[in-house]
Amino acid sequence: MAARKQPFECSVVNETVGIRLRNRHVGGFSGSEQPFVQCDQIDCQYAAENDPPCPLSLALFADELDERKERARVRRESAY
Repeated sequence: MAARKQPFECSVVNETVGIRLRNRHVGGFSGSEQPFVQCDQIDCQYAAENDPPCPLSLALFADELDERKERARVRRESAY
C-alpha cells in the first residue's frame, strides 16, 4: 500500500507542504521499523525530524496508524 500524501500548512516554511507517513528502520536493516512523518520540503532543516519547532507529529496520522496496527493484528492471527 502506497503512503497517502496529504497537504499540510506548515508554520515553519509558511506554505503548504506535502506530508506522508513513512517507516524508518531503527538499528540497521535488521532492526525494527518506526513510523515518522515525512515532509516534501527537503530544504527545511527539520524535514527529517519531527521535533520542535517542526509541527509534524504522528498524531496527524492517528487513523492510518490504527489501520496499520489492525492489519498487523489480523495478519498475526491468520498466520496461526
